[in-house]
Amino acid sequence: MTKIKEVIVVEGKDDTKQIHKAVAADTYETNGSALSASDLERLKKLQKTRGLIVFTDPDFNGERLRKMISAAVPGVKHAFIRRDQGVPDVAHGSLGVEHAAPEVIKAALAHLYTQEEEPTATFTVQSMQAAGLTGNPHARQRRERLGQLLGIGYGNGKQLAHRLNMFQISPAQFEEAMTQIKQEENE
Repeated sequence: MTKIKEVIVVEGKDDTKQIHKAVAADTYETNGSALSASDLERLKKLQKTRGLIVFTDPDFNGERLRKMISAAVPGVKHAFIRRDQGVPDVAHGSLGVEHAAPEVIKAALAHLYTQEEEPTATFTVQSMQAAGLTGNPHARQRRERLGQLLGIGYGNGKQLAHRLNMFQISPAQFEEAMTQIKQEENE
């Protein structure tokens, strides 16, 4: 299966769901208009390894996020939909990517992305358990520390495996960080 190489930056879960109806891609959710310094660091890291496509809502907050990301992360690409393409079906609800038809999303991304064969997942939920990152009394602390060391943020076991793959962390980088964590635990 082919997948978009770049990571698509969206505002929320509903945007991710709609993107996945249109294309095979990883998304990074900003969780609305909030964007922390650690989010920007992660986005910089993703830009270096995979490239980024910013695909925010066609409203004030979406534009604000675009400007913040563009200023902090040079070279990002931008996908746009028109306001009339992001109108909700019901009278209530906000304007956004989550309301765009899959064809509209495909068209907005068509000229921006690089297609690649989907890489095999290096990290799985099972490998998280084998490394003591789930099902262990110290698992939460280990996941927090691993996220800090690798600059990918905190996640539960499933989220962590996804992030390790999305950020293209190598097995060597993973092992090096896990060795450091184990040394810290023994001090």
